[in-house]
Amino acid sequence: MTSQDLYDFAPLARVLLTGAIIALGPIVWIWWRHRGATPLKRLQVLAVLTLFLSFDLVMFGAFTRLTDSGLGCPDWPGCYGNASPIGAHAEISAAQAAMPTGPVTHGKAWVEMIHRYLATAVGGLIIVLTASAWLQRKRGGSQPISPWWPTATLVWVLIQGAFGALTVTMKLFPAIVTLHLLGGTVLLMLLTVQATRHTQFADNLGLVPVPRLLRGLVAVTALLVFAQVTLGGWVSTNYAVLACTSFPMCNGAWWPAMNFDGFQIWRPLGFLADGSHISYEALVAIHYMHRLFAYLVIAALLWLGWMLRTVPLLRQQRRWLIGLTLLQFATGLSNVVLDWPMLAAVLHTGGAAAIMVVLTWIWCTAGAEPARRASS
Repeated sequence: MTSQDLYDFAPLARVLLTGAIIALGPIVWIWWRHRGATPLKRLQVLAVLTLFLSFDLVMFGAFTRLTDSGLGCPDWPGCYGNASPIGAHAEISAAQAAMPTGPVTHGKAWVEMIHRYLATAVGGLIIVLTASAWLQRKRGGSQPISPWWPTATLVWVLIQGAFGALTVTMKLFPAIVTLHLLGGTVLLMLLTVQATRHTQFADNLGLVPVPRLLRGLVAVTALLVFAQVTLGGWVSTNYAVLACTSFPMCNGAWWPAMNFDGFQIWRPLGFLADGSHISYEALVAIHYMHRLFAYLVIAALLWLGWMLRTVPLLRQQRRWLIGLTLLQFATGLSNVVLDWPMLAAVLHTGGAAAIMVVLTWIWCTAGAEPARRASS
């Protein structure tokens, strides 16, 4: 076997090194800012900060997708076999000369690689979070949550990395890109559980008593929102946002012409499973089903917000939930009537992720209301 037959791990190593250097910044800040705190307090800050940076990563991932930068570097993990677009300047210039608007341009290459650097940095923070949790367990100290939670999160972020690689190597395959989006949402939920438990322990906060039916409503609403995120991801990855150009009707009709072949799952971007091009009517069906389901989800979110008024200790979460729901409606409407502005599109993805974070926050904060004893 010659050296040409071996896989070149140099780009991967350099990308990992870049991510580690980026992750070192938050870690050093936590150590310096809380150098006099207990290890458990530093673990809490790390969990909250990792959640915050992971949310930023999801937002930047949306920006990467919406600027068509997903193939800015058409290989993985590097860019034309290099660790950054600087080393790939000649290859990118040639690709840009052939197709000036993409998919490969210098700007898109940088957006794609920055996304990979940030994702690697988040992975590094989760490794530190996991190692710190197990070290705390080894020391015999009290913990608000099992170290298996950050361990599961680490496994999940590795799976996310695999889907990120497949997103590029499979040329934006809609099912893979949608799963990558959903994986980011699940990652935020896992980190929210840990951040909430650590904060409750650090601030000596108990669970808020919530009626069983209300806790059930939180769970059902979360499932509905997750389904809507799936539909929204399918709209975005199939570029069906502008398939309906009017509101509340779609293309001047309450029930426009639709072809549900667009919901064939395993197919390349722009094509159906039989190799034929996807029709406009199929894109309309993808868009309109997302819109119709949105009415149910918004109603469920607002109903949950109304019901939470009976739990004063969840006032903060309730305000976030209602505010994000209204923002989500506004940005979704803006995507249609304002011809898909970038700011609204990114905020729409971020708003959906934030709603899932808030619902997870509520679930972790709420405890079962103690049963009332029958009067004698």
